[in-house]
Amino acid sequence: MLLRHLQRRSISTSSQLASFGRWYRGLWQQKSSNEPPYGHVTQIGDPVLRQTAAMVPVEAVTSPEVKYLVKHMVHVMRKYDCVGLAAPQIGISLKILVMEFEDRLKKHYTNAEYKIKEMETLPLTVMINPEMKITNYEKISFPESCASVKGYSGEVARYAGVLLSGLDENGQSKEMELKGWNARIAQHEMDHLNGIVYTDVMKRDSFTCTCWHAVNENHGRVRISFHQK
Repeated sequence: MLLRHLQRRSISTSSQLASFGRWYRGLWQQKSSNEPPYGHVTQIGDPVLRQTAAMVPVEAVTSPEVKYLVKHMVHVMRKYDCVGLAAPQIGISLKILVMEFEDRLKKHYTNAEYKIKEMETLPLTVMINPEMKITNYEKISFPESCASVKGYSGEVARYAGVLLSGLDENGQSKEMELKGWNARIAQHEMDHLNGIVYTDVMKRDSFTCTCWHAVNENHGRVRISFHQK
């Protein structure tokens, strides 16, 4: 039974890569623009966010298709001003994540907040088929948001430290120890690869519309855009 399950999983992964390959080869052909990988971020309710992402076959890690997918993920992450993005968030259910916490983001936080949340610069990081181990089992709660749950936030308890390992975009083994806010980013993105959204693990009564002040001040005339130029 386990063998059949693995075979089905392999077929599913190969099928998805083949589908992605067809998309890649069709870049220069006229096609519908609403096919993944998307140039926007998928929203909660999309079934792709509830799937357990498939492993990228080792032989495909350095393929042009996967390299393009990684490049596209980085583009979307930066376009939407995110600090992390998982492949399912652009409609591709494969175990790939990207993270980046740039120094310029420091201006969005007070010095006290930056310190208490243990924020620090995280260079662009690509992880293919990532695995995570807990290195510090202390749990710390902070409000967390997600580009796939646009306009809301919730308090989530995360482990204080993790060890993330996997392959980079060149197929090289990579390992990094993360703490504080960067450990939180990694756990959030790993959840996406397992079909979990932060609303599943948040403190339920902390769920908040991040623009509720503006809604009141503008008599309800507030729009949340799901598109970024």
